[in-house]
Amino acid sequence: MTLIPQTWNDVGEVSPITNQIPEEIQKFTCGALFAGIGGFCYGFEKSGFRTLWCNDMSPDAALTYKENFENSRYICGDIKQLKADQDLDPVDVLHAGFPCQSFSAAGHRLGFADPRGQLFFEIIRLLKEWGNQKPKILVLENSPHLKDGEGGSWFRTVQTEIQRSGYWFSAANTFIIDTRDNGGLPQRRKRLFMVAVSQDYSDFNPISLNNLAAKKIFDIKEIIKFGEVNDYYYLHDENKYFHMIKKIVDDDDPFQLYQLRKYFVRVPEKGVCPTLTANMGLGGHNVPFLREGDRMRKLTEWECLALQGFPSNFKFPEGMTKSKRYQQIGNSVSPVISELISLNIINFLRGNIK
Repeated sequence: MTLIPQTWNDVGEVSPITNQIPEEIQKFTCGALFAGIGGFCYGFEKSGFRTLWCNDMSPDAALTYKENFENSRYICGDIKQLKADQDLDPVDVLHAGFPCQSFSAAGHRLGFADPRGQLFFEIIRLLKEWGNQKPKILVLENSPHLKDGEGGSWFRTVQTEIQRSGYWFSAANTFIIDTRDNGGLPQRRKRLFMVAVSQDYSDFNPISLNNLAAKKIFDIKEIIKFGEVNDYYYLHDENKYFHMIKKIVDDDDPFQLYQLRKYFVRVPEKGVCPTLTANMGLGGHNVPFLREGDRMRKLTEWECLALQGFPSNFKFPEGMTKSKRYQQIGNSVSPVISELISLNIINFLRGNIK
């Protein structure tokens, strides 16, 4: 995979360091379920992991992923059709950001009654199919509300299923991580990460993601590009959303963002973007806007990529619509956060955490 021998420098660019990744680190492998455009994969590969395969059912996400991971084995299709012993080589780490819509506090909160929520059990099925070749480490990502929703019953189900699959896992192995507080990115995005360790590999689960610290603190002024975007992103001055935002604009701070909801405008903390979601760009809900002089515009997909922590050379396929780009960005795990997580895991696999 093309990104294996690479890392990012302090401004997020990719630079080759093939000979600087120790051989003992390169041997560790990953597999990705619900891979999307590769947010998890970027971070883990930056730490030296080698991605053997990934799966997602979205053809559009597959196209974007392949633009950036040229030699990857991307299995585009329904996870229900995968067979661990036939389709998926054993890996050291399995990571999966399984669908969160049914567990999110902002959604209908149907949990496992929602077909999307039931896809969690497909991960469990594959773990059991691997048998004694199951991954040493399991890393899952979802909405923080999964842990508390339905009186805690959702999480109890997750915990029981993971434990029955042969892993050390409990509430102590769950971590709510924010791209702002932990990743140093100017986006407020809290996500739940869960880390389980195979009972065949270790006598307990010592991995902690508490107190993750950013390698660099990014200023939103490094990301917003004033005067460099086309008219597509601007609201017409007769648009109703233009007037909704203008009523509460702070004229003294052009870096103040405004979150356009369905029926109102929310003003987040200065210099920080609210959570980027998959439905931004598809209408009025959750679209971040800013002021440029007397004009209002939404953030470009490139600014949103940077707010998620993707490098500036990330590519979308030619001809992909902007709405699909926004959706893929909002669905992604932040690669900055996944790198911080992967560094903890690789230390454990190397024997530096006991």
